[in-house]
Amino acid sequence: MSLPLHSYAFPGDLSESIARIGSEPIPYMRTAEFSEINLESERILLDLIHCRGGRTIIYTGSGTGAMSAIVENYCGTFKKALVIDGGSFGHRWAELCGYYGLPYVHFQVPFAKDIDYELLEQTVAKEKPGVLLCQHDETSSGVLFNVKKIGAICRRHGVSFVLDVISSFLAEEFDMDEVGADICVTSTQKGLNVPPGLSVIFLSKKLEGFKFLHRGYYWDFEDNLRNLTRGQTPFSPATIIFLQLHARLKELEAEGGEAANIARVHHRAEFFRSECEKYGWPMPTESKTFAITAIQTKDTAERKIFRGLIEKYNTFIMPGGIPGFYRISHMGEQTEEELALLAARIKEFEG
Repeated sequence: MSLPLHSYAFPGDLSESIARIGSEPIPYMRTAEFSEINLESERILLDLIHCRGGRTIIYTGSGTGAMSAIVENYCGTFKKALVIDGGSFGHRWAELCGYYGLPYVHFQVPFAKDIDYELLEQTVAKEKPGVLLCQHDETSSGVLFNVKKIGAICRRHGVSFVLDVISSFLAEEFDMDEVGADICVTSTQKGLNVPPGLSVIFLSKKLEGFKFLHRGYYWDFEDNLRNLTRGQTPFSPATIIFLQLHARLKELEAEGGEAANIARVHHRAEFFRSECEKYGWPMPTESKTFAITAIQTKDTAERKIFRGLIEKYNTFIMPGGIPGFYRISHMGEQTEEELALLAARIKEFEG
């Protein structure tokens, strides 16, 4: 008899109601009913991120696809970008700018360290970029950047602010309008905790009427916005995941918004970190996000903990680029008992 799967990666263990939708027959999507679902999803998404009067684009594609779409359609309208690179996901912005030939300033942040905000402002003042791209939570290390400070720097220097909230959405308190971000991006498998396959771009009301570029057929902003006005997508969507997204958003709305989910994530993180302290695992990340906990174990490059958890317990955590460095997500349906057991099992394979 196989063991039940437990995921402390992204997505976490899905709720039964969301998982059940994945086994249902796939309805036809070019209907008024499907349009109504998507329009309601847009409304709830905008409420959750506090993007008043904005728009969303929901792609069938990963978060990286949506990041690519942002560079293709929007960032290319500027002469130069500034990229905050604090890990593999921040570096992805740099790779995309390079791929599309957009000149950019590479603002490097040491791994697992917070930003030197004074140096950042000095760099922005000197380099005068048109747009700044960064992560809210750099998932490769678990560091949470202060986006209010970054947004204020952008406002003082007239720089457009583009923000990846893929890991932080519904795990950290965040108000898109208050921060002043022009565009944010997330995806379904993180804070929303539905299967991977959809990404969401949030466009601030400030961009209403903006003349976007047309550099990618599938990702074209104007084509997608035009179709989503009527609740449809220009190309065949991942219909079932759209339905799972809608169901999850309705759950969040019934709970009163994002606050209850954020509180659960914070509680799980605080509990698991107390377990980590019992086992003496350093948590080296500065300015920690609650979305994940990053620990430094004595494991080797062979990843005995990672493989052992899979092979013996059918349990998944996220390895890092440094031997013994692991990241544990606090999304999903985690209980204190499960988190305590996970910590004990990590210790079992640490040796």
